[in-house]
Amino acid sequence: MELIGHFINGAIHTTHARTQAVYNPSLGIQVKEVALAGKATVEEAIAAAEAAFPEWRNTPVIKRARVMFKFKELLEQNAEKICQLIGEEHGKIVHDAAGELQRGIENVEYACGAPEFLKGEFSKNVGPAIDSWSEFQPLGVVAGITPFNFPVMVPLWMFPMAIVCGNTFVLKPSERDPSSTLFIAQLLKQAGLPDGVMNVVNGDKEAVDTLLHDPRVQAVSFVGSTPIAEYIYQTATAAGKRCQALGGAKNHAIVMPDADLDNVVSSLLGAAFGSSGERCMALSVAVAVGDDIADQMIAKLSKEIDLLKYGPYSNKDNDFGPVITAQHKAKVVNYIDSAEQQGASVIVDGRNAAPEGYENGFYVGATLIDQVTPNMTSYKEEIFGPVLQVIRVKTMQEAMDLIDSHEYGNGTCIYTRDGEAARYFSDNIKVGMVGINIPLPVPVAYHSFGGWKRSLFGDLHAYGPDGARFYTRRKTITQRWPSTNVREGAQFSMPTLN
Repeated sequence: MELIGHFINGAIHTTHARTQAVYNPSLGIQVKEVALAGKATVEEAIAAAEAAFPEWRNTPVIKRARVMFKFKELLEQNAEKICQLIGEEHGKIVHDAAGELQRGIENVEYACGAPEFLKGEFSKNVGPAIDSWSEFQPLGVVAGITPFNFPVMVPLWMFPMAIVCGNTFVLKPSERDPSSTLFIAQLLKQAGLPDGVMNVVNGDKEAVDTLLHDPRVQAVSFVGSTPIAEYIYQTATAAGKRCQALGGAKNHAIVMPDADLDNVVSSLLGAAFGSSGERCMALSVAVAVGDDIADQMIAKLSKEIDLLKYGPYSNKDNDFGPVITAQHKAKVVNYIDSAEQQGASVIVDGRNAAPEGYENGFYVGATLIDQVTPNMTSYKEEIFGPVLQVIRVKTMQEAMDLIDSHEYGNGTCIYTRDGEAARYFSDNIKVGMVGINIPLPVPVAYHSFGGWKRSLFGDLHAYGPDGARFYTRRKTITQRWPSTNVREGAQFSMPTLN
């Protein structure tokens, strides 16, 4: 059986003390195994990154950008292979995998602009013959810890920006679907990246804790569940590291009585069930303002859900695939069970999903639940599966209060034809990413991604302008060359221009 190793100092390493099974979730069978890095292996990767840093940080930024240009070309040329690897280990349908890859490539494109956004700032004559400027210098060795649901896109949020800014990188991807991440790291070497600048270690908590505690690692980026994000942030910052840790979500869509219901239904189908709901930006709660719009919406959704197709990644006609593991399937089903037990109505039930020929796969069908209330477990917690819950309220303000009171504040949207209502909503809702008739308000690569409240730990969001600031350290230099012919006296008061 194929063993997935690590990528350290430009070469594949397969040394390991332990391994873990990698499954094809469409079939429900083990197809590979992955080496789990122990402390020594992670330290080897950190040492390689540390050794590569001095030369890489002094490489002209235009040369670093050229590596990214070539890397972008290689990602596009190898798109089919990358999408296949995603599908085999994650289960994501090939068209969805292609979308993931494209959004990742857009972050590489933004990183190619480093010669512009790293120029710094300059002011001449801030005082008599005194000039002042700011530089954005790299941090050193930085690390990324990424989730299973976007094995290509989320790493591409991190390492292209970190590397083009002059840092060296150690990536710890999800051990559940590691092959695509390892493959794109090898493409970086092919693009001309020096050995040691990019390293990948597969592993579990032991690998993570090594990265968090090693003093050579200057910063950590993380995307995953909120409990782990909080642990990562607290541990990294306690060790003196810079940290951005993106956590979980419970994304609500307010459906106003004046909404274009046909478009609302189409949007909700894709946003709730696409990628089997395994997205931190998935719309998992529809908040209907009024029973009339709720009844109409549920009737239309029920009919459309019956037409959805799910199955293996290789069939482009499928709308979504399985969830990642048997354990995760059981977790999603338990949330549906709990909603029913606590008084909700399961309108469309996906608990017994079994596509013909793939009965052993980890499938949960699209599920629609009505009469959900805020005290239910399935509402409070992130399900991370193809489940859409409906809550009924009487007013828009009641809907907004519901969203604001939830511990997560990642993404939200409103469906309405009323510009005044939309403006009030976007101005006042306590959520980091907002859509107006847009179901998945994921910022483009030249903006930045991140939620509020317990969806983000840290001050800077991911990628875009915040990414450049996270992976650099500002240094301000003030310079004066006094005349050799004039002796100046000591000055004991604070220097001013008065």
